[in-house]
Amino acid sequence: MSPRAGNAGPHTLAFVESPVQLLNVLEWAHAHAPGVGLTLVVLSPVDPMTRGQLRRMSDLARDEGHQVRWEEARGGPLAPFQTIGGLSGLLRRARRVVLGDPFSRYVQLLLTITRARDLVVVDDGTATMEFVGQLARGERLVRWHRKGGRPGPRDVLFAPVSASARRRLTPGERRRIAIFSSMPMTETPAGVTVSANTFAWTRTRFGPPRITRGADMVGTSLVETGVVDDGRYLEAVHTLARAHGATRYFAHRRESTDKLHRLAAMTGLEIVRPELPLELIARRGPIGRTVLSFPSTVVHTLPLALAGTEVRVAVCDIDPAWLTETASPRAQGFLSGVTGTARDVHRLSPTAPTAAPNPASPASPANPASPSDPTGPARFSATPPSAGLVGPAAS
Repeated sequence: MSPRAGNAGPHTLAFVESPVQLLNVLEWAHAHAPGVGLTLVVLSPVDPMTRGQLRRMSDLARDEGHQVRWEEARGGPLAPFQTIGGLSGLLRRARRVVLGDPFSRYVQLLLTITRARDLVVVDDGTATMEFVGQLARGERLVRWHRKGGRPGPRDVLFAPVSASARRRLTPGERRRIAIFSSMPMTETPAGVTVSANTFAWTRTRFGPPRITRGADMVGTSLVETGVVDDGRYLEAVHTLARAHGATRYFAHRRESTDKLHRLAAMTGLEIVRPELPLELIARRGPIGRTVLSFPSTVVHTLPLALAGTEVRVAVCDIDPAWLTETASPRAQGFLSGVTGTARDVHRLSPTAPTAAPNPASPASPANPASPSDPTGPARFSATPPSAGLVGPAAS
């Protein structure tokens, strides 16, 4: 075990389902439990991209002296029962539970078992903003991109568990609730302790980055979640890349391969599949002097992770015309709030082209797509292992 942390023990138990959640658990431990080892449980998803990033983040957690328990939580119909049964003892003994996604049905089930007096919620991206607001208003826990839709049969069946989780996430005489976040909080639930995530651990362990002259783009999963129209999104990426001379596109871990191939053919951008959360990749570098993004978590986290550098983060608003017919009525207001509350970012107006761009002649510095090859110059790459794991001492 690394001397960075002490005995892990059963006192603090953390549950994560995504690389960003794991990163923010490490940030919380650095800020609020220095020298204390955690038992960190990874409820592994099935998506290969997410699993790969979680494996890399788990290595970082072990380097910090924490115990990592990898659970194949979705490895078949019996996996949830086996996972919950195997964790019940740890949950009952834990004095403090740290979790990254209060909307997760898995986490909500686990909350019905724990007797911990201290519950800590760390960021799971912009969803934290919606969670805090719903908790403050006493509403049921519903993800922002699903809010306004009719509950499905599974929602109805799970409603008692969700209601129980919300009660457990409400502070009382026997329970203390804390939120550790880099997101802006317009509403603070009564009795909840809120502390700021400044990405101090990330800045201490990585960088400073090498900065290139060009621009990089950050991808989003708004198409995959059914919020933004696929064609409109590709047009918007093409326009931004052409206007700012972007050469690389850092794909979101949930973006489909088919969409990324079409995006590469249309724009000539090099598609990069990061092996770690973008905050770590950007902090180590190389990273463009300008980072272009749509409304997402990174417009709040990258300025913190890159504090003290010359990198500028620019965010492009989502035009209401880009939304799908099935998008939640809450979507436009939520996305505008994500952009409007971001600090230290440059705001760009949405300017989509009037006609679809010609894939055969992208205005990107990259090689043009061949009309006879529908995938064009689809260049996919992954960040090299050293890009995310080498700290300042090894730079």
